[in-house]
Amino acid sequence: MDRRKALKNMGMSLGYVVATPTLLSIVQSCKTEKVLEWTPDFFTKEQGNILISLVDIILPKTDTPSASEVQVHLFIDRFANEVMTKKQQDFIKLTFEKFTNSSLKETGKQAVNEFTSMDLESTLAKALKVNKEEQKVKEKAIAEYNKSVNENSSGNLADNVASYAFASKLRGMTILGYKTSEYIGEEVLAYLPVPGEYIGCGDLNELTQGKAWSL
Repeated sequence: MDRRKALKNMGMSLGYVVATPTLLSIVQSCKTEKVLEWTPDFFTKEQGNILISLVDIILPKTDTPSASEVQVHLFIDRFANEVMTKKQQDFIKLTFEKFTNSSLKETGKQAVNEFTSMDLESTLAKALKVNKEEQKVKEKAIAEYNKSVNENSSGNLADNVASYAFASKLRGMTILGYKTSEYIGEEVLAYLPVPGEYIGCGDLNELTQGKAWSL
């Protein structure tokens, strides 16, 4: 299935997203700002460069633009900076660091600025390649770690669990940022700039040709 068709059909599989004023302002700023030399607000400069590579690995350019072409990396950085709680911020910083450390070990590179897209793709694929049982074990470990943090206790998160936590979170945020971008919202998803007639029991295929509504 091509990317355009997959996005049209994605709809409810990602769940509902609450369009808060903060989220809407982030989307608006990302779609209007054009950056040649990007300095992240939340992540470090090196992490920002890695982030650009990772979002394009998750959603590369095909019949639609790549994730970075619609500025998904800006969305993720600002979401982390403006929406996440302090504990959520600490968690994504921790898991991002462990993810890059895992990639350094796997590739034998000395510094993160030596990473190639192939290096990061390999680490990302390894982190996400889990069966249902492994996923349950990792999710349980993440929950236990977060519980210990909430109780102000010391906790330890294994590197492979942290890499999974970062990779899965990043994948979800990349898809969210992509679907809420201006181009995807107006050119790929069903888009209605001014609310029209309410049809409570209409068939999705008839109303939007099967497309999910743009957020």
